[in-house]
Amino acid sequence: MELGLVGLGKMGGNMRERIRRAGHTVVGFDRNPDLTDVHSLRELVDALQAPRVVWVMVPAGGPTQSTIDELGELLSPGDVVVDGGNSRWTDDERHAEELAAKGIGFVDCGVSGGVWGLENGYALMYGGDPENVARVQPIFDALKPEGEFGSVHAGRVGAGHFAKMVHNGIEYAMMQAFAEGWELLEAADAVTDVREVFRSWQEGTVIRSWLLDLAVRALDDDEHLAALRGYAADSGEGRWTVEAAIDHAVPLPAITASLFARFASRQDDSPQMKMIAALRNQFGGHAVTAAAGGEKGADSPGADVTPPVGG
Repeated sequence: MELGLVGLGKMGGNMRERIRRAGHTVVGFDRNPDLTDVHSLRELVDALQAPRVVWVMVPAGGPTQSTIDELGELLSPGDVVVDGGNSRWTDDERHAEELAAKGIGFVDCGVSGGVWGLENGYALMYGGDPENVARVQPIFDALKPEGEFGSVHAGRVGAGHFAKMVHNGIEYAMMQAFAEGWELLEAADAVTDVREVFRSWQEGTVIRSWLLDLAVRALDDDEHLAALRGYAADSGEGRWTVEAAIDHAVPLPAITASLFARFASRQDDSPQMKMIAALRNQFGGHAVTAAAGGEKGADSPGADVTPPVGG
């Protein structure tokens, strides 16, 4: 199968490689000339045989809107656009309507997997009409993890990003719980090796998980997270989750509290937020901010920069 892929950053670039490893042809476009296969969206569209599928992996909001607008002028009836970024589900409904008026299909896809997705596969949650989803299915199959699970047709347009939004809200709360437990252990004089306590939980406990494994990895890198400032960004999905909960009158006390804890991290150097920042960096390559006097400058790996798409 042929695929056009727009956006070849940390996730998009690895997705291109995983899809190619599965035997598909990928024509990628990125504004970075060191990453791109073609030099414009028009060149990308011209390189694909109709009917085309073009997957968009750019930041949500303006960049996604402008990319879809341009593709709407370049593509033909029968083509399909996939938005695999972290767009809000309400944007999906508008994009689907705009493209449908031109005979172009639309699928929204929440993607989770971060910098580990190339080897482990990406969890995929997608929404759209069955015929449009079927067109993209070979690519979904190439990207998903091995085995029975890891992808789902969640429902109509918007369902994929809504499901990914809820996933990220749960992620906020889980990371917050690990962070609070870590800070309490660090504060207790009786506990002399917090890192090994965390490591001991990796087997035989009900909280063993990939996030726990990543917490241990982060503590192996920096036992007391001294090099990190206690600051953690939020990339939008946590806020949207809380807003959706209000709209649906669904109580979300844990997720809401974890979002507010991130806001608190911007007021003081929070020890809990050091763990949150470390975990986000471990699983998604998200930026971290160095502690005062630390070595991570604006140009170094892990410096405070724009977060990657997805994850």
